[in-house]
Amino acid sequence: MSETDADGRDDRSYEVAVVGGGPAGLTSALYTTRLGHDTVVIDRGGGRAAMMLDTHNVIGVTEATSGNEFLATAHEQVKSYGADVVRDLVTDVTRREDGRFELSTNGDTFTADRVVFAIGFADERPEPPLPRTGRGLHYCLHCDAYMFIDESVYVMGVGESAAHVAMIMLNFTDEVDLLTRGDEPEWSDETQRLLDGHPVDVIHEDIVAMNKGDDGWLESFEFEDGTVREYKGGFPMYGSKYNNELPASLGCDLTDDGTVAVDDHGRTSVDGVYAVGDITPGHNQIPVAMGQGAKAGLAIHKELREFPRSIEELEAEGAVAETEVPSVSPSLQNAARMFGDD
Repeated sequence: MSETDADGRDDRSYEVAVVGGGPAGLTSALYTTRLGHDTVVIDRGGGRAAMMLDTHNVIGVTEATSGNEFLATAHEQVKSYGADVVRDLVTDVTRREDGRFELSTNGDTFTADRVVFAIGFADERPEPPLPRTGRGLHYCLHCDAYMFIDESVYVMGVGESAAHVAMIMLNFTDEVDLLTRGDEPEWSDETQRLLDGHPVDVIHEDIVAMNKGDDGWLESFEFEDGTVREYKGGFPMYGSKYNNELPASLGCDLTDDGTVAVDDHGRTSVDGVYAVGDITPGHNQIPVAMGQGAKAGLAIHKELREFPRSIEELEAEGAVAETEVPSVSPSLQNAARMFGDD
């Protein structure tokens, strides 16, 4: 409940606090808000979805929609149902003696009964010269492989993932280069045998220059040996840095690769704490993240909803009085009324 709300609420206490404003976090907030729980989304801005020039693989959303447009629409949707969306950075999350969570930001403090971490990861960027993201530099194989059908493509890196992605790209084109940029390959002997059996050109010379077209898209790389190779684009494979510091500080279990371990509904090893989207194991895809957000929102609702009360509660407290229903807060009731009038 934000002190800036028009209905005069004067604290920052919520049932649900979502940390991160990407597709997963916003979907969690959409569900918890529409299911009657006061929710705040604390979003620092940016993120992988915001970098997208085009939106791929999201049914009903056309390619012409940029990541920022996609997110802006989602923000407005969530707010229209009565959630608060705050642009700030969460710097610390602690559990209070009463079991609630306290979230500190650069500008404020929030409390909540449940916390959803939707804070994703950052792709490790190789050294320049490189094109802009989306202008020849791509991080999502499953999103962007389609655009390289019958086109020249590079894969950049020296690890197992780089070698395997290069071979996977042969499903889409017969022009695949694997660029080690002067570094020694780190893939296994078995992977080398696989590479030897596939028509992938492994280029060991480093890149010394990049050529772009008038539209800003990559045209070619120049290499130390003087050769110039043309590409429509490609994939750097240098790993990811998961933003796991906040869930780890609460004691959430992490996997070996640094993601937050969750069950099928986004529950972490810490009661009351959820994680969704790219911070968790699995495919880094918008529809997958949205599905995870929806499942977490539903699970939180089942934990927080007031009714039906159990037989034990009814025997101890008596029947539910008419004055006790509905359990939706006045602010969400007002938002629902206004939404219905639009």
